[in-house]
Amino acid sequence: MKIAIAQLNPIIGDIYGNAKLILEAAQKAQSLDAKLIITPELSLIGYPPRDLLIYPSLIEAAAVELESLAKDLPSEIAVLVGTVTFNSQAAENGEKSLFNSAALLINGKVKQIFHKRLLPTYDVFDEDRYFEPGKTSDFFTLEISPEISESSAKVGVTICEDLWNDAEFWGKRNYTCDPMKELAEQQVDFVINMSASPYRVGKQKLREAMLEHSTNRYQIPIIYTNQVGGNDDLIFDGCSVVFNSAGKVIYRAKAFETSLAVVEFNSAKKDLTSENFESTNLLESKDEEIWSALVLGVKDYLRKCGFSKVVLGLSGGIDSALVAAIATAALGKENVFTILMPSPYSSEHSVKDALELAENLGIAKQVISIGDLMKGYDNSLGGLFTGTNFGIAEENIQSRIRGNLLMAISNKFGHLLLSTGNKSEMAVGYCTLYGDMNGGLAVISDVPKTRVYSLCKWLNQQAVNGNQNFYGAENLLIPEKQNIIPENILTKAPSAELKEDQKDQDSLPDYEILDDILFRLVENCESLAEIIAAGHDSEVVNKVVKLVMRAEFKRRQAPPGLKISERAFGTGWRMPIAKKLASF
Repeated sequence: MKIAIAQLNPIIGDIYGNAKLILEAAQKAQSLDAKLIITPELSLIGYPPRDLLIYPSLIEAAAVELESLAKDLPSEIAVLVGTVTFNSQAAENGEKSLFNSAALLINGKVKQIFHKRLLPTYDVFDEDRYFEPGKTSDFFTLEISPEISESSAKVGVTICEDLWNDAEFWGKRNYTCDPMKELAEQQVDFVINMSASPYRVGKQKLREAMLEHSTNRYQIPIIYTNQVGGNDDLIFDGCSVVFNSAGKVIYRAKAFETSLAVVEFNSAKKDLTSENFESTNLLESKDEEIWSALVLGVKDYLRKCGFSKVVLGLSGGIDSALVAAIATAALGKENVFTILMPSPYSSEHSVKDALELAENLGIAKQVISIGDLMKGYDNSLGGLFTGTNFGIAEENIQSRIRGNLLMAISNKFGHLLLSTGNKSEMAVGYCTLYGDMNGGLAVISDVPKTRVYSLCKWLNQQAVNGNQNFYGAENLLIPEKQNIIPENILTKAPSAELKEDQKDQDSLPDYEILDDILFRLVENCESLAEIIAAGHDSEVVNKVVKLVMRAEFKRRQAPPGLKISERAFGTGWRMPIAKKLASF
């Protein structure tokens, strides 16, 4: 029996468009003689739908479309569709009104419904806000061949988190039940996992280690089907994977791309095989992973929000250089417009570096000097500022002039403004509200400064090596054996250039030190004492922690950013603004 794995990229709330994707995938799967096709979690409505779920009309529309889809599907194939269903016992039992469900469609009807049992409430997840957990783990029986008597397969159904509660693997249990264990006790032939698991660096290795453990523990094959694509701040990497009963990967879909592939269930061996497929390898490096995720995130954010072009400020610094390269790879050079806005404090080499980068990428550029605008502000504020020294207020005016110009261009031409601040700056507030923080998408706001350098060096290495097989490479004008990011951008000391001879390290620790402190504080949730014990100077640690806590009001007003780490300053970061820490 052939089974198709549909790695789809739905749009949240686009029920009819998503149904069309599922139908097209089913028709293709039928042409490959598949008897079953598996789609990701909530494939009909898109994940995560968040507060769209509080609108009953959307849930009713999904129910109607599910019935319609069942009728439209080829009769020879069974389809598992991720959807939302009403809980008919909600009012009577004091339960949530919805289930996160999987619907088995076959022969024109909705034959069976399965409910997600484990509802995550950590990091970016808030499923308990909307859903009631399912009460049982269940399976369906699929006939393999009508010509062979007693030829059928018992297929266990799980949804995403349902497989993430193996106490042996994690060393603890986060939920009271273990759906995989329950399905093993029901002696299913293989388990399906319909997933919408967001990307973070290195997550696929963790997923596969967990799935391998489960298959080895129960000797039951697993088909893991994951959503792909960018939805707001979350990026889904796909990487759907199939393990046989011996815990070996027999198929792995490409990362960050839609796909459809077929594996086979051997009824005699009670195992999954994929003799005609070679598994795609995991991406070689963290830099390639992150680059691919960010390119896809930008591409889908624009496509799903109805934009086609972007504008960004190009300073000659490394952050804007990386964002420009990502945008070009995602959208093509004709859809990226850059503005250089030098001030009297901008160095000559910064303008030269920015122009060289734009030339390397083949993107449009415009120079707008802001010296006269700065004089206008000086004249307007001169009386009020008399007797004060030049300081942060004057520095920030420059950033806000640039922010206003960029927003004016965005409004005039309908381009989405990309902000270029990195995670290190966002963490400590080394950014200006209504200035460089302006924008509709913060592309690298979850990328630490040290990783920004690493990504630029990785990109240049691809160009020098003539490699055009990485994600988005077809949209880059890769010069023959030459850097894309000018060498001077990589080697000069980072600076906001808002006053004479300014360097970032006048105000901040070296980025290698800062980023390690921030990683320990933000992602590892270490205390001051633990960070200091790791070898960091106590005065530096105290300063950084105070800056992080003080900058919360800025982050709350920042544009949405693309999540690539364990903990980003986005939907999973819920820190109060008004606070006072008695101890830390």
